[in-house]
Amino acid sequence: MWSDRRICDLFGIEHPIVLAPMAGPSTPELAIAVAEGGGLGSLASAMSTADEVRRDMAVIRQRTARPINLNFFAHVSPHPDPAREAAWVAMLRPYRIELGLDPDAPAPRSARTPFDAAMCAVVEEVRPEVVSFHFGLPETPLLERVRATGAKIIASATTVREAEWLEAHGCDAIIAQGSEAGGHRGMFLSADIATQVGTMALVPQVVDAVTVPVIAAGGIADARGIAAAFALGAAAVQIGTAYLFCPEAKVQPLHRAALRAAREDESALTNIFTGRPARGILNRVMRDLGPMSDKAPAFPLAGGALAPLKAAAEAKGSSDFTSLWTGQAARLAREMPARDLTETLAREAAARMGGRHDRS
Repeated sequence: MWSDRRICDLFGIEHPIVLAPMAGPSTPELAIAVAEGGGLGSLASAMSTADEVRRDMAVIRQRTARPINLNFFAHVSPHPDPAREAAWVAMLRPYRIELGLDPDAPAPRSARTPFDAAMCAVVEEVRPEVVSFHFGLPETPLLERVRATGAKIIASATTVREAEWLEAHGCDAIIAQGSEAGGHRGMFLSADIATQVGTMALVPQVVDAVTVPVIAAGGIADARGIAAAFALGAAAVQIGTAYLFCPEAKVQPLHRAALRAAREDESALTNIFTGRPARGILNRVMRDLGPMSDKAPAFPLAGGALAPLKAAAEAKGSSDFTSLWTGQAARLAREMPARDLTETLAREAAARMGGRHDRS
């Protein structure tokens, strides 16, 4: 069925399809459906509390015995910069006035805690088969504790240098994230968004540079993309945007409507929503401020000042201040349940690659 079974064998899955762990849209139901369809179900945990991860994993374990991936952020918490944060709030002041908000109200704080000892204890407790990281890897003692659970460790690389670094630090497989991918860039050795590499160029170069299996990500939403990734040397694909169209994904109506209408040239990389580059559908605030702004505070501090604007605009039916994450291949997506999508992608890709598909 598959010309390269390294990822299937490494993770114990039927099909080399990994659900991208998308913070926000991620739900236990989505992870379960992909896992039951033969792929690797992923649960985004970077914005969850320890108790929420325990609860979600309990739901997953009750409904599937198949492998699951827990995903975390491994960023370095920023140093406070009150002057920069105040300037950011001041820049957004006219929007507050326009939306009828108190222009002098303090901005909420935006905090996303990197993977720490408390969350590591949860991993030791729930024992997922795979643990993935974004923005590099956690400190060695924490990483070794994760490894001791028996979990396979994977992480995103946006350049060959990052891929080599991840392999040197013990990753079992590497996600080669092309610039077409939706959501946050996994970049951690460089901050230069202008030099980020597309999937077609990145994957074969990463494949040539490392010995561990490579998972292609970015712009892959159908069987053609899967077949192309394998032709470039990947052993699996990671798919995110296509799963946003599934009913199991937690996607707000305004975001879902924008996804359905999005063209291939209507997304851009932006840092204004969180302070880190991420790909989303162009909207008013992205056009007004950037989409890349050197005024945005460091990740994740930029998001706090935007939160009241987002809430007020959404209450009026507007996504002018909403982060509408998407990859560049949204037009290739199909609306169907996630299990059906996983099985359909596997069947169509296997046929295109000259194999056959028989579910056991």
